[in-house]
Amino acid sequence: MKRIIIISALALSNLVNAQQDPQFTQYFDNYLHVNPAYAGSSGMLSATAIHRQQWVGFDKHPQSTTFSLHTPLNYRSVGLGLTAVNDRIGPINQNMVYVDFSYTLRLGKTARLALGLKGGVNMLNVATQGLSNVQANDPAFANDLNQINPNVGFGIYYHDEHFFMGLSSPRIMEKSATTTTYAEQRHYFGIIGGVFPVSAKWKLRPSVQVKATMGAPISMDISLAGIFADKLWLGAMNRWDAAAGGFVQYQITRQFRLGLAAEYGMTALRNYNNGTFEVLMSYDFNYKKTQVKSPRYF
Repeated sequence: MKRIIIISALALSNLVNAQQDPQFTQYFDNYLHVNPAYAGSSGMLSATAIHRQQWVGFDKHPQSTTFSLHTPLNYRSVGLGLTAVNDRIGPINQNMVYVDFSYTLRLGKTARLALGLKGGVNMLNVATQGLSNVQANDPAFANDLNQINPNVGFGIYYHDEHFFMGLSSPRIMEKSATTTTYAEQRHYFGIIGGVFPVSAKWKLRPSVQVKATMGAPISMDISLAGIFADKLWLGAMNRWDAAAGGFVQYQITRQFRLGLAAEYGMTALRNYNNGTFEVLMSYDFNYKKTQVKSPRYF
């Protein structure tokens, strides 16, 4: 019962103070979700799906599923993408569908600078009538909330053979045109990282992602992956003052990668759950021996 109270309080707190973006242990493989400039950067049609079970053991614990698909066009300076996210926490169910567009400038042999825009909708459902209320007949819980919020975002992304960095805000508009019950919380994301050979078989790929939004502490995710023979990825991550975890990914074929991750909290909430778990699947439609790198490192 205590777990139900806690998760309901967290969910409704998010609703009152504006919805927070879902976060992922394997954030580095989900970059199109937060930055539209990433669209087409792989040089081929690429698809990625991640399912996250957060705070397993809570009743109605947070669950997030994301899918992204992106490709360069024949005119290779233009990239198009599609991102879809389902995010559930307690009585709140949110679906986001966005189209992504990028335009890339060539700065050298391998250096690229991309500018991106995204546009789409957030579809929100809050099943308030199913909650047990302390105050009987509370008007705030009289009816379920169903709302559709259109929004737009932007981003920039630089990458070369060994280095990448980006800045973005995936949803700019905070106020709804139809109601003040639910409003978007504008987030800003920054990422930086690279890939560095350390031996004939091993490479290291460090990365750091920073997320900032009004009314909440800055969130920083730091990860370090060791890549063995371009097949096996072993890594660890830390979310500053919040969680730590690890992940393993395997390049099953030239096109297909499978990943698993586990994350454990470093706050008092760890006493009420059994951890957070993710599964990732990524597929690159790359069947020709071209100059496109396979596997991709970012």
